[in-house]
Amino acid sequence: MQLGYAFRLYPTRGQQQALARAFGCARVVYNDALRAREDARGQGLPFPKAAELSAAMTAAKKTPERAWLGEVSAVVLQQSLRDLETAYRNFFDGLAGKRPRMGPPRFKSRKDNRQSVRFTANARWSITPGGKLSLPKIGEVKVKWSRRLPSVPSTVTVVKDAAGRFFCSFVVETGAVPDPPDATAEVGIDLGLEHFAVLSDGRKITSPRFLRRAQNKLRKAQKDLSRKQKGSSNKGKARVKVARAHAQVADARREFHHHLSTTLVRDNQALYVEDLCVKGLARTRLATSVHDAGWSAFTAMLEYKATRYGRTFARVDRRFPSSQICSGCGRRDGPKPLHVRAWVCGGCGAGHDRDVNAARNILDQGRRITT
Repeated sequence: MQLGYAFRLYPTRGQQQALARAFGCARVVYNDALRAREDARGQGLPFPKAAELSAAMTAAKKTPERAWLGEVSAVVLQQSLRDLETAYRNFFDGLAGKRPRMGPPRFKSRKDNRQSVRFTANARWSITPGGKLSLPKIGEVKVKWSRRLPSVPSTVTVVKDAAGRFFCSFVVETGAVPDPPDATAEVGIDLGLEHFAVLSDGRKITSPRFLRRAQNKLRKAQKDLSRKQKGSSNKGKARVKVARAHAQVADARREFHHHLSTTLVRDNQALYVEDLCVKGLARTRLATSVHDAGWSAFTAMLEYKATRYGRTFARVDRRFPSSQICSGCGRRDGPKPLHVRAWVCGGCGAGHDRDVNAARNILDQGRRITT
């Protein structure tokens, strides 16, 4: 399976300027190619082929108006054209029903929150013996390595986020964990807002609510941003402060998801979780809390880690009435309002905690669909 590994970069001032040139050139090439295709579509002509767009880009580098394209690695520009090809392919596959629908490719702006360029093996990038990342026409950039790469990557993507931080991202092939810890337990997981996760063994993991806890700081930063004059350097600095505050929340949430998902996968041989309709819930009055929880990212982590550890993972259909069924006798008591957190079964008389009972029903249903 393929996994992504991201590490923090610390480029010097000159290297930041070189990366800014690479971001800008890749953006211009992407927009030029998109404009050529949109013009052809407007005139009822066939889309220009990738080879034609590449030849047009090479010819543009020889003109005075686009001569500065030669200041960056040619591989970066070619990869930008490939990104456009991928964007169009995903768009048309969505229209054909081969994948979830998405919008058509859009023009990129220098004000976009995320800027990136990709270097392939043809660019002759490398990791130096001293642990730095050597990039063509940029130099050797300091990297904060937090772990070893499981295999040698063929490409590296350099990313600048909205908070002004630089990262290098690798996608590498990895296999299963060689000696996963022994585990025989199975667990059903009921996700929620009051408790982030309730397990079928009765444990409850409190929701950290990172966004709620940081709201005062975010409100102050956003208020400062709104008071700055448009176009001023102070407004730019205030925007970065807002982005950094949001980045801290996202990083804390991601770390929590990683720790919890790794613990659950190591301790259990089988994991079953309800397939929630996050998009639907995000359109209700609970939208902020739903986004703050990050259920989709957490379940995605559970899934790929279960695959690496050789565990069983399954999603229980969202239409399964996990909160209506008695986990003891199987009697269905019907829907209950959200404020009902405990109830007594009318058949066997067993008392149930709403969330623990739902997790146990998810466990039973998960066993049924995997056998």
